[in-house]
Amino acid sequence: MAEIITALPEQLFAALQKESFALLSTIDFESGAPNMNAISWVYAKDPGTIRFAVDQRSRIVNNIKQNPQVNLTFIGAGSVHAIYGSGRLVIEALEEVPFKLACFDIDISVVRDAMFYGARISIAPEYEKTYDKRAAEKLDTQVFAAMKKA
Repeated sequence: MAEIITALPEQLFAALQKESFALLSTIDFESGAPNMNAISWVYAKDPGTIRFAVDQRSRIVNNIKQNPQVNLTFIGAGSVHAIYGSGRLVIEALEEVPFKLACFDIDISVVRDAMFYGARISIAPEYEKTYDKRAAEKLDTQVFAAMKKA
């Protein structure tokens, strides 16, 4: 039986210290079906906690309020990582950000390597902002600063 990991290993913690592409799965508050969203305002607060921010109007907010069980899938640090835990609202609206973002913590219960046997991730997913680059950088800086203060 594989060892059960209940916190982020050092390499994964380091990879989650900056803006990253991740997939957040929640349980839909209306249908009870799985719901998945791509997010990027996410970072590891400490080895046992991942923090993220989303628009207050996002379905994610009501989903976690109704059922806090979440899965964060992170592709990087050589593998696909399935991070399970309980979502918890930190603040309804981050301060010093130009629009209303809710901030959540995931209290990690289990971290699993979800990569298929005999392979590794050689290049992590990359994305680019499709709007004004300076505006995107300014907003990202504001959001991460506010998340760290929350």
